[in-house]
Amino acid sequence: MAVRYGIVGVGMMGREHMVNLSHLRGEGAVLTAIADPHLHSVELALDLGLSLNLPSIEVFSGHRELLDSGLCDVVVVSSPNMTHFEILMDIIKHPRPHHVLVEKPLCTTVQDCRKVVEAAQRRPGVLVQVGLEYRYMPPVAKLLERVQSGAIGQVKMVAIREHRFPFLVKVRNWNRFNSNTGGTLVEKCCHFFDLMRLFAAANPVRVMASGSIDVNHKDEVYDGKILTFTIKIWKQVPDIIDNAYVIVEFDNGSRGMLDLCMFAEGSKNEQEISVVGNIGKGEAFVPESIVRVGIRSEGRTGVKTLQAQDKRIKYEGLHHGSSYLEHLDFLAAVKAHGSGGAAPAVDLRDGLLSVAMGVAGHLSIEKGRFVTISEVLSNH
Repeated sequence: MAVRYGIVGVGMMGREHMVNLSHLRGEGAVLTAIADPHLHSVELALDLGLSLNLPSIEVFSGHRELLDSGLCDVVVVSSPNMTHFEILMDIIKHPRPHHVLVEKPLCTTVQDCRKVVEAAQRRPGVLVQVGLEYRYMPPVAKLLERVQSGAIGQVKMVAIREHRFPFLVKVRNWNRFNSNTGGTLVEKCCHFFDLMRLFAAANPVRVMASGSIDVNHKDEVYDGKILTFTIKIWKQVPDIIDNAYVIVEFDNGSRGMLDLCMFAEGSKNEQEISVVGNIGKGEAFVPESIVRVGIRSEGRTGVKTLQAQDKRIKYEGLHHGSSYLEHLDFLAAVKAHGSGGAAPAVDLRDGLLSVAMGVAGHLSIEKGRFVTISEVLSNH
């Protein structure tokens, strides 16, 4: 059975979704429509569609027109972060049900995330999966499998290091400002907070963070204007942080730590994950795509190195095949939905908590203190 897809937002990630869907044609995925007000992004998407030999794609300037067209069963939301809330609410409330795969973060604020969760609860016929695809990366998935099997015992510590390049340039430079992204710890690091929860098998209690903008974007200036009784022109300087340490305490007594640096291109691995239990330790390395597991009683000589591969991946793309596996998983859930099948693997609560942890981190940096998740969920 064909499942018709529409994509709202065909910038870099939207076009990445197009390629993934092209590799899922044999599974019944058909891209029928795209929506984006930015003409250049649309032109690039149509050129890509031709190179992929995709059937004719309808183009809309806005998501509402796409929804009203009746051309889609599933909508992929890959527009800028600050647009997610309005688009998701329109999809969920639309008379015709559309299943949704929304890019991370779910929304830029906890309050908006909660409103989306509440709206979706009133629309059980709509599946919503959040694009926290890092959990699908083969080395991450293999390490998670080992941890959940009990190979390292009871998890006590989860440490995630991301040392990478600065934020990429996006349409109209929207990702240079906290008001558009939710802040770096929401925009980028919701992935890692999601992974911490998975590895710890627990929910966050409180967060302590330290971070700043020290190297990147300091020499960038953008034009802006406010329309009031007179037009005021000013220069905007990016305010997104480029490095941070974040400590997270969980309700089962375990702890997580994020070490983020976005001016560390000189790194062999972009992500390094360490999970330590009471009897052993596991590590995952991306993009090296290996996993190491050792037991305390065997010491250093007993550490085993495992290659992490997933033969189902037909397209590696920007995220080492994880986006392809995410789509494969979600498509299976959509197909099974009519017969009472499984819920999305990454649900709205996962999206909400990953945002709440990032918001708590930013508030901790601002206030210089621990911030509880309950405080964030109740006040934001």
